[in-house]
Amino acid sequence: MSEYIKKCPDCGSINLILHKDKGEVICKDCGLVIEDRMVDFGQEWREFDADQATKKRRTGAPITWTKYDQGLGTDVGQKGDLYKLAGKSRNKFFRLRKWQYRISTAIERNLKLALSELKRVASFLKLPKSVEEEAARIYTLAVQRGLVRGRSMESVVAGALYAACRRHEVPRTLDELSESSGIDKKEIGRTYRFITRELGIRILPSNPVDYLPRFASSLKLSAETQSRAVEILQLAQKSELTSGRGPTGIAAAALYVAALINNEKRTQREVADIAGITEVTIRNRYKELIKKLDLHETIKKAKKD
Repeated sequence: MSEYIKKCPDCGSINLILHKDKGEVICKDCGLVIEDRMVDFGQEWREFDADQATKKRRTGAPITWTKYDQGLGTDVGQKGDLYKLAGKSRNKFFRLRKWQYRISTAIERNLKLALSELKRVASFLKLPKSVEEEAARIYTLAVQRGLVRGRSMESVVAGALYAACRRHEVPRTLDELSESSGIDKKEIGRTYRFITRELGIRILPSNPVDYLPRFASSLKLSAETQSRAVEILQLAQKSELTSGRGPTGIAAAALYVAALINNEKRTQREVADIAGITEVTIRNRYKELIKKLDLHETIKKAKKD
């Protein structure tokens, strides 16, 4: 059923039914045929193994930004198949493969190397496919507009990945990207700001709540403690304690306070190591939360219990 058909235009009913065999959408209340030429995008054949699927499929792989040609290009033979040919034919196709690589543009050669590095870093950080796809798109646009010139390929890849993580609300810190890519985090930050500014990418500030599940899992804290940390962060946001402060620091401090309240004590060093920040940051954010949210009595009561 079309995603745009929400209700019957005649009687306003939402009680609709789809007849796949006839390709019709009918209102069950008044009987109006709303649409009578629905397109069936499903396959019309059955397949029972990979060989049958390959033989019967009439389309290729989907378009993807993680390949330099978006998956639309073709190669002159595969090496395994070429070795099956006779001597002259084999040499001919090997020469064609060599020339195909030589006549590729500088942008294509850059993308081949950069996208393989992007996949490596994304795999190291265990990023979802959607983030990897978005990062590849951002990097491709940056190359096409000449933004990579004068910068290292690795730093632009890391900047694109960080921008994609921020857009998809997948919490990853600059320290993690620096560790996985081998580039200084200040350089990644500069490149990230430059790319987003030049490409007009609008990115909202990070939400500290996004970091809680990962930190709580690494510290082996209970779901109750994590929920309490979310409540503390919500109160902190209402009191405007989160503005102007690093999201990882405020998230780690909220989790530290929640662990104290629920008698799942973790040291400031443990929390700081997981969050990738210093103990001083934890201590400062902790004092601010205790003071502004008036949590002294709650913590004292938890210690007595």
